[in-house]
Amino acid sequence: MGMCSRKVYSVPVGPYHPALEEMAFYKVYVEGEKIVDALIKPGFNHRGIEKLAMRRSYRRNVQLFERVCGICSAAHTTAYCVAVERCLKIDVPKRAQYIRVVQAEANRIHSHLLWFGVAMHVIGFDTLFMHSWAIREDILDVVETLTGNRVNYSVNTVGGVRRDITPEMGKYILEKLDKVEKGTKYLIRAVKEDPTIKARTKEVGILTKEEARKYCVVGPTARASGIGEDIRRADPHINYEDFDFEVCVEDTCDVYARIMVRLRETLESIKIVRQAIKNLTKGPLMAELTVPRPNEDIGRTEAPRGELIYYIKSNYTNIPERVKLRTPTFVNLPSTKPMLIGDKLADAPQIIVSIDPCLSCNDRLTVIDIRTGREKTMLLDEIIRRRGKIW
Repeated sequence: MGMCSRKVYSVPVGPYHPALEEMAFYKVYVEGEKIVDALIKPGFNHRGIEKLAMRRSYRRNVQLFERVCGICSAAHTTAYCVAVERCLKIDVPKRAQYIRVVQAEANRIHSHLLWFGVAMHVIGFDTLFMHSWAIREDILDVVETLTGNRVNYSVNTVGGVRRDITPEMGKYILEKLDKVEKGTKYLIRAVKEDPTIKARTKEVGILTKEEARKYCVVGPTARASGIGEDIRRADPHINYEDFDFEVCVEDTCDVYARIMVRLRETLESIKIVRQAIKNLTKGPLMAELTVPRPNEDIGRTEAPRGELIYYIKSNYTNIPERVKLRTPTFVNLPSTKPMLIGDKLADAPQIIVSIDPCLSCNDRLTVIDIRTGREKTMLLDEIIRRRGKIW
């Protein structure tokens, strides 16, 4: 090819590149500013955790699965421990179950407040982003009091929990929850009253109830589309049947509905933690472990992002024969395609963020103009900055 050639080639950067923090991207097809199709390319961050779990003992695997996701660490250890305990026929003491509930709901509050801050940042409302993360610090203080850590808690274990809740800790937790509740109500009021938030989120990223069922979405994404499914009610575990709470459902099926579901769930989680602290019974923290026998079972829990499933197959050893997990993001990610189609390119960031994807891989997408075939790889932040401009 001669030096005079003026043909322009598009060279995508990623999914693997030293300059990139994560490994995957979306490819969206646009006509002008309108999204007409989308291709999702996940799977570049596979770590072989299931295979590694089949070489470690049941108890050592707790620390492993806790690191599947730092934000949902309590959910992963809960689902894993429930699966193992069902498989090995272990009866966990009630006090330990209540402590698990406190930990799980504190984890949910933390996750929802963190997500809300990110969502507000994406739509350009950094003031609420700062407010949300300031409130989040109070729940992180609760988590640190409960577990000694702010990220990976290391409290759940097969047969029970490693740490107790003292009366002094309970009093401190309740005081902090009062502050979190007040702050969350402020956030709800701001979302309902602010015209900018409503303009950027209402009738944006719509996933109808029929589409939600077709794509089998779970968690807040499903409940924002009018599907009232919650594993805490559908499959009561760790004594969730003892608690009074509302399954939060919205029916507008858009980004606004997903925001409201998570904020309302934050208040319900506060209600659950208060009940657990008030009704914490006396008793042991650990059950007597049994000798493993060939068996198989599953453990399910309602993680902050939706239904989380662990499958365990046991044999005569203290090492599982097979472990399989299915995370909520794996289910919810395909549903972003119908959410994106028909909306503007500038709305892509908040649509993708609205499912709270548990991937550090949604920071880039490739934009393709179907009229010219031109491709461009863009950062989501770049799209946010270019609102209203032709790319």
